[in-house]
Amino acid sequence: MLQKILNNKVRLMQFVFFVALLVLVRAFENQLFYDPFLDYFKNDFNNLPLPNFNSFQLSLGLLFRYTLNTVISLGIIYVFFKDIVMVKFAFVLYCFFFMILIVVFFYIIYFTRGHHNLFLFYIRRFLIQPIFVLLFVPAFYYQKQNK
Repeated sequence: MLQKILNNKVRLMQFVFFVALLVLVRAFENQLFYDPFLDYFKNDFNNLPLPNFNSFQLSLGLLFRYTLNTVISLGIIYVFFKDIVMVKFAFVLYCFFFMILIVVFFYIIYFTRGHHNLFLFYIRRFLIQPIFVLLFVPAFYYQKQNK
């Protein structure tokens, strides 16, 4: 019984550690990542033209942030389920979604005319925030319960 309580405390501490890392990524986003869209989306972006940006630096910044969030999120998934196969599957999903989202992000920036800023906002949100972990944990839990 004591061992089970200690194991749950350790898992809880690991979970809190990974959540704290996600908070730190968010707290230091201005210092860690090149992203001129941070300030742009804080304003009335529907009426403003897109900011000037360096495509290469922006794509590297988005990749770096997505990778940090992915690694931390995979840690959260591992803490919850202790299943390496599930973590590998989540990794494949993260890679797949990144490729789709980054292509759509730059497609909207370069090839669409008109105001698709709200759609751009939400695509970018999936790239810079750990939203997928909020989707994957309940989905994996449901899958595990139905096995």
